[in-house]
Amino acid sequence: MSELNPINALLAEVPFMVIDGALATELEALGCDLNDTLWSARLLAQAPEKIRQVHQAYFEAGADCAITASYQATVPGFMQAGMTAEAARALIQLSVTLAQEARDAVWQPGQTDRPKPLVAASVGPYGAYLADGSEYRGGYDLNRAELVAFHRERFTLLLDAGADLLAAETLPSLEEALAITDLLAEHPGAQAWITFSAKDGHHISDGTPIAECAAALANCPGVAAIGVNCTALAHIESLIQEIRRACDLPILVYPNSGEAYDAVTKTWHAAACEHASSGPSGLAQGIEQWLAAGASAIGGCCRTAPSDIQALAQWRRLR
Repeated sequence: MSELNPINALLAEVPFMVIDGALATELEALGCDLNDTLWSARLLAQAPEKIRQVHQAYFEAGADCAITASYQATVPGFMQAGMTAEAARALIQLSVTLAQEARDAVWQPGQTDRPKPLVAASVGPYGAYLADGSEYRGGYDLNRAELVAFHRERFTLLLDAGADLLAAETLPSLEEALAITDLLAEHPGAQAWITFSAKDGHHISDGTPIAECAAALANCPGVAAIGVNCTALAHIESLIQEIRRACDLPILVYPNSGEAYDAVTKTWHAAACEHASSGPSGLAQGIEQWLAAGASAIGGCCRTAPSDIQALAQWRRLR
């Protein structure tokens, strides 16, 4: 893996990077049942062609980067579902292959109308493995060394599979982000972005100020970018401003669609955020203010679709 920051290399060719949108939302639209502790990772074994299909749809929509289906994919998680450790490792690496195959179906060497898209291998938080929503709370019962140990094997598997970089995403705590930097130090030349889930416009999910997180990560080797994902649209502009004041790295934002999830009924509804009326109603409506605040990359998380990503790419083309 190159020691060069692949995000900076791509940003040398475009004004901002377009990240893909929700994987699970599109898989459900294709008829897949994701009601499982493995979530979309279950389909790495049962319907990998559907994952490839969704990746390809996002690349065709204009995404510069796909995030792999490894968010909830861990060796312990697959083994608890009855798989062998060897099969689990193969499935984790397959997540990268599927995204690469989808890219290669859309982008050809020598193509000049767009830069070569990136494949970012998702490293979900420890809370994703627990499948209890704790990635939106933090405060799990593991210290930094234990978090390093939890993430180490998947981290290595995804790097060895040939991902352009890792996407350590939806992290609820600075402690878990620092554990990721410890692993980056074990793999000189490896690159990863780190994005947090946030509870408001100033704090990540466990209450730590986002500016404190950005300052702590700003000079860590291998950290290619910092940002937020799986967060309400209304908070994004403020979070970007807080990060920009603390560091000069590229800032990535891929918020949710604007709806709110009810964990009891397992349904989505119009957001009830007190600031929603003053925030953008969708990704395309937030572009200008997010770029003005300092964002370098924009995409979508829960409940976003290829049409949202196409709108981002189209906006960029027309500017």
